[in-house]
Formats: sequence, structure tokens, C-alpha cells
Amino acid sequence: MQALVLVGGRGTRLRPLTYETPKPALTLVDRPFLNYMTEWLGRHGVEEVILACGFLPDEMRSVLGDGEPGGPKLKYLVEEETLGTAGAIRFALDHLDERFFALNGDVLADLDLTALWKQHEETGARATLGLYKVEDSSSYGLVDIDEDGQVLQFSEKDPDRTGPGLINAGTYILEREAIAEIPPGREVSIEKEFYPSITGKGLYARELEGYWMDFGTPERYFDATWDILEGRIQTEVVTNSDGVHIAPDAEVDPNATIGPRAVIGPGVKVGPGARVNGSVLLDRSEVGANATVEASIIGPGVNIAAGDTVGDEVLGKNQVGEVINA
Repeated sequence: MQALVLVGGRGTRLRPLTYETPKPALTLVDRPFLNYMTEWLGRHGVEEVILACGFLPDEMRSVLGDGEPGGPKLKYLVEEETLGTAGAIRFALDHLDERFFALNGDVLADLDLTALWKQHEETGARATLGLYKVEDSSSYGLVDIDEDGQVLQFSEKDPDRTGPGLINAGTYILEREAIAEIPPGREVSIEKEFYPSITGKGLYARELEGYWMDFGTPERYFDATWDILEGRIQTEVVTNSDGVHIAPDAEVDPNATIGPRAVIGPGVKVGPGARVNGSVLLDRSEVGANATVEASIIGPGVNIAAGDTVGDEVLGKNQVGEVINA
């Protein structure tokens, strides 16, 4: 079984963290973000994951390699130009099975993909969308279906339609023959062009239970971090008795105060009297003696000087933290 993951975006909403690191390779708690997706896919029988890359593909490959031991193998395809969500899938056509999963690369989820695959087979669909129920659907693609799961209407981010609804969760099963109908070599949106074009012609959907998040902003980065630490996603992460993750090679002074809610990454140093709460310290960052870090993401190599206070900040790789109070 095979999955194509669309990872060509620049992750602009997560800047400055993503200036030099593509979002799929960005560390989330104790591993690259994409590893959560491949772990999830592997639980549902996926053996190969093709990454449709665009932004910093070499950096992505250096971080993700060939995949995690025992998990799906990774294969990289690099777009030379922007082709959109459907165009990227069409670009990968020669590498795809007759039937495959396709997913947006910014989805952190633990949905029942096996149930989605089963329905796809039973209905003889050309494309099947995974749907997720949210309380405010105005920022998402809203999907109306009949009792058999056939899509009646596909409204991509319609501000006139608000309130609870079933949204496009960026998780699909596609038939290769359907994708072959997309004109090659041009930018095509799967949400705005392809799905509307096959509505009533083999487009189905299914509401899926479980966990789902569009992982794309600093706020959602925090939400995802705490959800992982607090066990709302099926994965294994080492935490201490306070629910804090501290990498084995991190150096935390015994007189520092860590948490509630914190991630201390590999090679991080936290000095005596320092306080870190509601924050993530990424690889090799340092917090000096008596410094305070609150509600912030501190990027790799960032040094928070002794006595400084940093709050509500997102600092990219090797940036200097703004001093709120000294």
C-alpha cells in the first residue's frame, strides 16, 4: 500500500522556524513532524510514502532519510515549478499504484484510514475524502454528503458558510485513472478544480473519528505539542512525572524550574535559577542563569542570556531573543 504526501509548501505561517527548515522536518517534541504521519500511515498498512517536495528538498532528505526503521520507506519527488495540490499528484503519476492514499503534508492526525479504504472499495469510488467534524467550518473546505457517502457539494473555504460542519481533512484515497485525467504540467488545485469536476461522478467521502489538526501556525504547534505529551495522539514519547519531555543529552541545572508543559530538546542547556514553562526549546538552544522563557518556541542554536525574560515569542534558528525584562 502506498501514500503520496504533499510537502511542497514553504510553511509561511510557521516562520521564522521554517525559513531554513521545511515544515515536515521541523521537530515536534522528539522527532521530525512528518514521522508522526508516517507512523500513522504505517499502522494502516502503508509500506511506501512518496514525498512530493518543492521547498528545501535536500534539507528534508537530510533530516528524514529513508524513513524510520520498521516504518514506511520514503521516496522523494521534486517539483521544479509550483503545480498545486492536484498538479503535484499528476506529476507523480508514473510512481503511483492503481489506488493510493494522498495527504496534505500539514496534517497531524490519528484517523481511521482503514475504514476509509474499505468504504472506497465498497462504493467503487474514483476518489474518497476523509472528513472531520469541526465547530467552525468557515476556514476549511466544507463538504456535504448524502446517506451513501456520495459528495453533493464541495465548498472550499466559503466565508458565508459558518458553524459546525464536515470539513475536508486533507486525507484522500484516489484512483490512478482519475488522476490521469488532470492536464499535466500546469498548476491545478485538487480542492477548487479537480473535486468539483468529479462531483456526482464517483466522488465519495466519509466522516472519520479520532484526532485531527491542521498543523500550520505557532498556536497549533503548541496545541500539537501538548496533545502529544498528554496522550491524545497514539504514539510513544518519554516524559517525566510532570509530563515534561527532556531529551537524554539535555543539560538542565537541578536548580532550574521546568514546566508545567515544556519540551527540552537535544543538546539544550538550561542554567541555574532559570524558569521554562509552556515553552519548547529546540536543539542546542541555551537558557542562561536566572532567565525566564514563557509561552515561546526557541529555535535551534538560540541563546537566551542570563537574567533575560522572553515571553510569547517564536525565534528561528540562531536568532537572538527579544528581551522583555532584564
